[in-house]
Amino acid sequence: MSTSTTGTAPEAATDASAQPSALSAAAVDIPESLGYRIKRTILGKPLVNDQLFGEKLSRPIALGVLAPDCISSSAYGTEQMLTQLIPVFGLAGFTLVMPITGVILVLLIVLTLCYRDVVSVYTKAGGSYVVAREQFGVKVAQVAAVALLIDYIVTVAVQIAAGTIAVSSWLSLTFNIDITSWSIWISVFMICLLCYGNLRGIREAGRTFAFPMYFYVTMIGLTVVAGLARLAVGDLPHANNFTDTRYGGALGTALDPGAGTHAILSFVAISGLLRAFANGGSSLTGLEAISNGVSAFRKPAGRNARKSMFWMSTMLGSLVLGVSILAWQTHATPYESGSPSVLGQLSSLIWGHGAFGNIMLTIVQLATALILYTGGNTSFNGFPFLASFVAEDSFLPRQFLHRGHRLAFSNGIIVLAIISTALLLFTGGNLTRLVSLYAIGVFTGFTMAAAGLFKYHRNRNEKNRTIKLVINGTACVLSAAVVVIFAIFKFTEGAWMVVVVFPVGVFALIKLNERYRREAAALAGAPASASVPTLTRSTVLVLVDSVDLAVVKALRYARSLRPVELRAVHLMIDSKHAEHLRRRWDASIAADVPLEVIEVPDRRLRRAAAELAARTHDETGTEVTIMLPRRAFHITSRLLHDHTADKIASAVSRLPHVAAMIVPFDVVEAIEEMSESSAEGNAGKVTRGGRAKPGHGAKAPHADQAVPVRRTKKMLLDAECVIEEDQPATGASTEHRPPIAVRDVRWRNRATLEGRIRSVYVGPVSGSPALEAELYDETGGITLVFLGRRAIPGIEPGAKVRVEGMVGETEGYLAMTNPSYRLLPREGEDEGEEEG
Repeated sequence: MSTSTTGTAPEAATDASAQPSALSAAAVDIPESLGYRIKRTILGKPLVNDQLFGEKLSRPIALGVLAPDCISSSAYGTEQMLTQLIPVFGLAGFTLVMPITGVILVLLIVLTLCYRDVVSVYTKAGGSYVVAREQFGVKVAQVAAVALLIDYIVTVAVQIAAGTIAVSSWLSLTFNIDITSWSIWISVFMICLLCYGNLRGIREAGRTFAFPMYFYVTMIGLTVVAGLARLAVGDLPHANNFTDTRYGGALGTALDPGAGTHAILSFVAISGLLRAFANGGSSLTGLEAISNGVSAFRKPAGRNARKSMFWMSTMLGSLVLGVSILAWQTHATPYESGSPSVLGQLSSLIWGHGAFGNIMLTIVQLATALILYTGGNTSFNGFPFLASFVAEDSFLPRQFLHRGHRLAFSNGIIVLAIISTALLLFTGGNLTRLVSLYAIGVFTGFTMAAAGLFKYHRNRNEKNRTIKLVINGTACVLSAAVVVIFAIFKFTEGAWMVVVVFPVGVFALIKLNERYRREAAALAGAPASASVPTLTRSTVLVLVDSVDLAVVKALRYARSLRPVELRAVHLMIDSKHAEHLRRRWDASIAADVPLEVIEVPDRRLRRAAAELAARTHDETGTEVTIMLPRRAFHITSRLLHDHTADKIASAVSRLPHVAAMIVPFDVVEAIEEMSESSAEGNAGKVTRGGRAKPGHGAKAPHADQAVPVRRTKKMLLDAECVIEEDQPATGASTEHRPPIAVRDVRWRNRATLEGRIRSVYVGPVSGSPALEAELYDETGGITLVFLGRRAIPGIEPGAKVRVEGMVGETEGYLAMTNPSYRLLPREGEDEGEEEG
């Protein structure tokens, strides 16, 4: 056998990969599911993994992206203090708001110093969860996890509700239009809109998301400065709405203490002050956002995050202080309905009611609504990432680890939207009721972070250790105090939900982790049967319940496993059906494998299958594989079919030396192909001489039978076949004849074929090495066997060849043994061939 070579194999391989043929994976036509088509239509084209990693953010942009949740708290923090002070103290509540604001600002300073420490030590995303996990272990860290998850859920509800109130306030103050009855549905719509946007892959990056924060700070800053200037010159007007009955009326009037109620009044006063302090703590929500997203900063991430923390806290503290001073001086009273808001009233008072005042009011309320809605969107990024961290530690279902169509953690986004919407509907969108749920989760996270940092520094001998211990210890104590105050004094106002859910959530996460660990231990450990050595021979039992293409496919695959024994078995529970099945079997293309019928008088198929497998192993001393054809139906047809294959597989897989294998078959595609086949008439059939036999894995037929190498689902099981004599007789020259399609080859006939090599395998044949290559064209495939060869230059996957030889069989399937071959140039190669 002489050879001459032009071109190189690497070049050929390169060209082949650049021009995929009809045989490549790219050419496989797999219809997309209806759900995927809908997802693609709604969400757009799927993103690839290379698009996952974006560039790091500069400090100004990162501040604008991460700070909205925190800065937006200034829009309702002072108002929430007044909702607790006015009903108890009346007009005196406006004076009391200032010392409470002072305490809130002291707490802000302490927590800012604490979280500056957090971002210095832990420069990856995670915040208090990562701190607690590193310092106290993963189980204790679940306290922080539940706290942060609750915080994110309530944040969405609070921010969206407050944003809707800003819109409602603008309409009521400017046009005297009351939309409070529609507020809840506007908020639900906004949650759905944010959910949709994040499922499409909205990123917290760039100037788009930074703009609302800077816009809000600028407009509210101008309003506060203008108000303080008017206060300084004595020109600041009063709200005079303390007894106003519009929009639901003011929240309450001053208490009128009666005789003998001094003790009760003292308790009510203390309770009111503490509730006001707790509500004011909502101004600090979102303070942990920078620590949760510190990895988004450009290097040095820790230093940039610390500077951003300083500016964020400075802006928040200034706005809260300014709004509290103006509320104190103007007596702007909150309403039961929440609209108009205190901030909206202040804007109207400061800018006046003229054309310019209405324009400024509109801009201020627009800025407020934008930052509040943007703050809600922050949770749609934080919650899925936190859930993925917790799921990675096996404390949440692993579905939270999966990125979706647009590379977002879709499951986390959807879960957050559902729960926050339910919470919003449950509370009626009432901001005061929502804030009652807020601070427990937020300040529990603060407590865990401060306690973790306290432990971290206590165990280290470092510079400024004492100062760091004092800061973190103080932050831990104050944050824990807020949690206790909320749990006690806001218990009846809705905090009971968090008090109940919190320990249940921690317990559920720990129990879920225990389940995951038990499963991992079971999979890592070796069962008793694993110590038994694996047998070298195997027996395959194909369970048959009907004669159809699913069974034919299973038989074909079973032959490819080359078992020492292949049996087709029907477990009989209906004798009439078994008799009908036997007649169809004997008349079908599967008749070369005898059908064995085993009676199951008690109709317990799982037990019968297990007993059959165990008995077969005992009798043959082989590994036993139970092969189960399973038909995949359209979703509307699944209710019409049972899941017997899965049940049997579950039962037999428990036995030693027994394995279950399910062979799926797409019935929907088969129906479509059958419809196409009917429309095309008799296309695809061969005629006369016997019934069709399967290709790869089929037993060698008699000489007068037609043998298609690769049959499709279009074939009819009972179709008659006719041979057309269009090929040369055995031994005739085919040198000048064009190649035929693989599907047209016939056993014991000489043929010339042309196609590509898809796979190459070296294995022994009768004790000698042999190179086996699969040759495919658009119509099917055949095996080429080169005896005594381990490698042949040019015969490699992707090579295009023309072969000529006798079609025979090897180990029960069609093959050409030692054919003559010619390597053909691939697309883009210079002309040149290699012969062998």
